[in-house]
Amino acid sequence: MSQGEAAGRGAAKPQDQGWAWMVLLAAVVLQGLTLGFPCCIGVFFTDLQHEFQASNSQTSWFPSIMVAVLHGGGPLCSILVKRFGCRFVVMLGGLLSGLGMVSSSFCQSISQLFLTAGLITGLGSCFSFQAGVTMLGYYFVRWRTLANAVASTGVSLGFTLWPLLSQYLLDKMGWRNTFLIFGGILLNCCVCGAIMRPIQLASESLLESAKPEEEPGSKAEEAQLSNGESPHHPTLQQHTTRTKCFQMLQKYLAFDIFCQNKGYQIYTIGVTWMMMGFALPHVYLVPYAIHNGVEEHRAALLISIIGLINIFIRPVTGLLSGHRIFSGRRIYLFSLATLLYGLSNFICVISAQFSVLILYCVILSIAMSGVGALTFQVLMDVVEMERFSSALGLFTILESITLLIGPPITGFLVDITSDFHYVFYNSSFFMISAALFMGLSFCALEKKNKLREASKACLDNPSRYQYSETSTEPKAESQSPPVVQYITSI
Repeated sequence: MSQGEAAGRGAAKPQDQGWAWMVLLAAVVLQGLTLGFPCCIGVFFTDLQHEFQASNSQTSWFPSIMVAVLHGGGPLCSILVKRFGCRFVVMLGGLLSGLGMVSSSFCQSISQLFLTAGLITGLGSCFSFQAGVTMLGYYFVRWRTLANAVASTGVSLGFTLWPLLSQYLLDKMGWRNTFLIFGGILLNCCVCGAIMRPIQLASESLLESAKPEEEPGSKAEEAQLSNGESPHHPTLQQHTTRTKCFQMLQKYLAFDIFCQNKGYQIYTIGVTWMMMGFALPHVYLVPYAIHNGVEEHRAALLISIIGLINIFIRPVTGLLSGHRIFSGRRIYLFSLATLLYGLSNFICVISAQFSVLILYCVILSIAMSGVGALTFQVLMDVVEMERFSSALGLFTILESITLLIGPPITGFLVDITSDFHYVFYNSSFFMISAALFMGLSFCALEKKNKLREASKACLDNPSRYQYSETSTEPKAESQSPPVVQYITSI
């Protein structure tokens, strides 16, 4: 049953009030259970190394797989949501997440963790998170921006609580029993899914969009049938299959936008490159602190400090960046946040004392809040609204690839050099170079567009050009853009 059918069968519920606030609470818990969970893996890093006699590079593969699948499973999640509805997909994700962590407690090799904790738990977290945020968009219209900002605090709560809980359970029960308990905790995603009851959509256009549309390839099929070709003819079947595959790629992976839209091209390349260094501090900060003599409890506290500061800064950053004064300039704010993220890593290179690491976590958290709050807002600025969902699919797929390979490559450098400083050198290199690339490229692109528009206006109306000013703002901004639900997954 599709989401539209489920929505049509559900009882009519007022949006922005009543049960919508329970759905918002469930979304907060979901984001804490899914996006916040990978941050605690660093607590188990040293124990897993000793248990399986694995190198830094080998051990870092399983959190990398988890995060990569969490980000890159978006297109698959969208297909399931369209077919079965948000509620089902959220609960399916909870079952997969719980199953993955329970299975992980019985693993006998590090490679088995790649499948259980990495692939299964990562995919389950992706389903629960993205379907939950999509359902939030059905329940909130007027207060949608506020709802998304509040829901994003769940990530920060997860960053704060998961490391502390992980260290406590690890000391009391060991990593196997801790993973078993985590499996039970992640099953609460099913409870959150049960709260997200289908809602009857107020807009008739949304209801109509849930109906099966005529396939563009059907006209070609009808034309060939009129010429006497059988529907089972091999040539016709191959043509229909190619058409459907092309439509699927166009819907969920916008390669045409990537080739034609320079802004989207620059931003996608920049963020994809940035992700090579973004996750490194989250994976290696705790092992780095323990390696330099910091107690395990205090090392786990460092990740919690990042999450605690995010609770307050991320929603404020998201709301302020939505103000009209920053319209068209959010890419530069994003570049500055990325630059600050990269520069902050040099603090760890200077000293590994606990007090210095706390300062590092404060600055890193501020920068991380800006990156997380602005990533998809900037994407909405550079892509047409009606193509946002397909642009998001390609965007998340590409960034998941670099999220996957970044930590293992850095772990290999640490293995051959026995120097954890390469973690922060690498992170700084990728973050700073990405920030400069995006900022300078968009600045050059903006100047080029202004010159082109001025030249076009001069050619169109040369007699009045010297007395009139040509606005560089696109005409579409004067119209209210269609409502689009976007997903914040950083």
